[in-house]
Amino acid sequence: MTGSLHVAADELIKWERIPLQIPLKVGQERVVFADKNVRVGFPPALNGKLRVQSSGGAVYLKADSEFPQTRVQLQDLESGEIILLDVTASPNGPTEPVRLVYSGEVTSVDNSEGPAKSSERSSSSSSSSSSEAKNDSEKPKTARYNAPLPVVLTRYAAQTLYGPLRAVEPVGGIHPVNPRLPGRITTLYPSEPLDVTTLSAWGVGSRSVVALRVRNTSSRKIVLDPRILQGQFVAATFQHRWVGPVGTPEDTTTLYLVTDGRPELAFVAEPMVSVGTKSGKVTPKGARHEN
Repeated sequence: MTGSLHVAADELIKWERIPLQIPLKVGQERVVFADKNVRVGFPPALNGKLRVQSSGGAVYLKADSEFPQTRVQLQDLESGEIILLDVTASPNGPTEPVRLVYSGEVTSVDNSEGPAKSSERSSSSSSSSSSEAKNDSEKPKTARYNAPLPVVLTRYAAQTLYGPLRAVEPVGGIHPVNPRLPGRITTLYPSEPLDVTTLSAWGVGSRSVVALRVRNTSSRKIVLDPRILQGQFVAATFQHRWVGPVGTPEDTTTLYLVTDGRPELAFVAEPMVSVGTKSGKVTPKGARHEN
């Protein structure tokens, strides 16, 4: 009895700050293993021609039609580094997965090798990786920034949320963090009718920056004053100095707060939610109701 054996192979490509050529076959999905948490950016010219999904360090590319060489960007969400891909699509493009390599020598990985060869290569690769890791660990790594860290964090948050992907300046060691804040914050600016909600947060070392959406719910213009903010913050920056009346294009802005330590500890705790009792009286949650 005869049968066919499907042999899968990864095409290894080393990233050396030179745009990487990624040809696609129309109608077939091709996977690029970046092995990093990345965000994908591509020009409007590819809308309707290229479908992109990113999950768990893998980027899935599927061309719905032919297109010439076009630049696609992968941004490392931890470091901010930009990886450039020159993507093309044709009827006869390759479909095997692509794995990006960032250090060491590049050799193709082919499952058609025998167990002995695979084991030998794996052992050699592990030994090489261990040696490189040891050498890297012996080198002191001190992040240097071109401005005070609160300024760097605020700038990174603003660029990430609103700037083009190519404009985001890399920040060594930065990573997304969970601010552990309520969906709606009422204690931050209680003197004005503002709706404050959490957008995102990033951290470096013990410092974090939290981006918040601030929306005016009143029919008048409100001038924003960071001195009125309630909490313990290293720095506070409003995207705009004021917000317009509700319903206008200017009724919403963004606030960037830099904290030292866990972000949620810098905010004033939200008031306790009251709950009803069987007798119809209202008592704070957790408090004892006296008859």
